[in-house]
Amino acid sequence: MPDTAGSAVPDAAPDATAPQGAVAKLEMTLASLAYLLTRARAHDERISRAGVSARRSDVHLLLALDAHDGVGRVGDLADRLMVEPSHVTRQIARLQSQGLVERTADPLDGRARRVAITEAGTALLTRLRHANRAAIQRALTGFDEADIATAAAVLQRLMDGYARQVEATGPQFTD
Repeated sequence: MPDTAGSAVPDAAPDATAPQGAVAKLEMTLASLAYLLTRARAHDERISRAGVSARRSDVHLLLALDAHDGVGRVGDLADRLMVEPSHVTRQIARLQSQGLVERTADPLDGRARRVAITEAGTALLTRLRHANRAAIQRALTGFDEADIATAAAVLQRLMDGYARQVEATGPQFTD
């Protein structure tokens, strides 16, 4: 993998008491990656390239719906996103006003409402995915396909393990 020297990502302040092993290096790398991926400016640039306007949290809700056949209940979506149901309810209202999702009655429980991604919501995600993948592809210039596949598999395992830990111990994340 290419050397990351000269990166524009700010280094964390050195801590003389911190362990210097692989876990500490991974922690710093993930913190830097999270910083890059969650910068508002980067998000704004990606959605601008995609020709859409959506909040970061709204995109994650649309992705959660899309990953589960385009339909979900508020409580299930809140669990997947690790936020409070009231947060998801507000997001759904905002997305519904933009025509990106619609609410319908749950056929299994008349008291419950289901949320479904609309064609417009799916089209938004498609445009955003194309813009995101183009940016990632530019960043991966010079990387071996096997290295990319290995990195993706390791990061997925790490994310799955961390998500299980968060689900088991809390806390709930909010936006």
